[in-house]
Amino acid sequence: MRVLGFFLLAVVSVYAAKISDVANVVGMRDNQLIGYSLVVGLKKTGDGTTSQFTLQSISNMLRAMNIDMAPADIKSKNVAAVVVTAKLGAFSRQGDKFDIIVSSIGDAKSLEGGTLLMTPLKGVDGKIYALGQGQVSIGGKNDRGGAESHPTAGVVFGGGVVEREIAHDLHHQERITLSLKEANFANAVAVQQSLNKRYKAEIATAIDPRTIVCNRPQALSMVEFLAEVEATSIDYQIPLKIVINERTGTIVSGIDIEVKPIVITHGDITIKIRSEEALPELEGVVKIDPDMAIGLNENELYTKKGTTTVANITRSLKKMGASPKDIISILEAMKSAGAISAELEVI
Repeated sequence: MRVLGFFLLAVVSVYAAKISDVANVVGMRDNQLIGYSLVVGLKKTGDGTTSQFTLQSISNMLRAMNIDMAPADIKSKNVAAVVVTAKLGAFSRQGDKFDIIVSSIGDAKSLEGGTLLMTPLKGVDGKIYALGQGQVSIGGKNDRGGAESHPTAGVVFGGGVVEREIAHDLHHQERITLSLKEANFANAVAVQQSLNKRYKAEIATAIDPRTIVCNRPQALSMVEFLAEVEATSIDYQIPLKIVINERTGTIVSGIDIEVKPIVITHGDITIKIRSEEALPELEGVVKIDPDMAIGLNENELYTKKGTTTVANITRSLKKMGASPKDIISILEAMKSAGAISAELEVI
């Protein structure tokens, strides 16, 4: 039986961070756009005759160009119907360009080499905010070094052009509201205290664990005030979390997540967590670094007091030959038994 012995660590995860890294300004956000159009110029990889909406769209487009042709008479496989999606950035101005995503909704085999026809892009209110058009890029890897693309989805880089601006009168505002990306009472108070200390006045008030209301100082414009607010540093507490992807066997955790005393047996692996001041000086025990040693005879693993973390346990289990599935099962059992206090998220 393989036996792993570990020890305890207690660390508070507090880091310096800028407010811009941990909070958003309410109202200043991207807006989702969507549209429907056709991609043309495909090499017989477009929609077939079973995609009736594609044939109808081609017919409608030709009719707008004074060419009357019934959908049943159209046999082209060089056209595909697509949904076009994009994000309109905050404070975008007329003429600004942005990337758009094109996704097939028919039975097309590939959009490679196609050209997206002019597409009105609408917001949730039904109004047209931008137009999209251009060459569709899929490739093995996209032009900006991204991961491999699916052949029935692609990107038109710089293919969107802003036509309608979203009005936002920032200059005349007297106050702003900050929203933390994750709710946390301590972090909300930290933002409040840092801003009040910087301006030597009670300009910021945390009204809940996520929301801080800030009043603009009279000597600053709102743009100047926001620039200073975003650059202000705080002592930010990062919530401890372990994320497990069961499909790929990937485990992500902070290096400071401690494990409390517990004994777990999983198959032929036994984990014993106990407190020791120093690594044992025993025959058959070999130190592999200043904080870790392995008992070769009984496959025991020893760590010094203050080094028992999820990261160390995971690394040690790998050295002992445990599979990703075994490691995930052990961590889940530890969480269920209360040995790990951090949040465990399985995706």
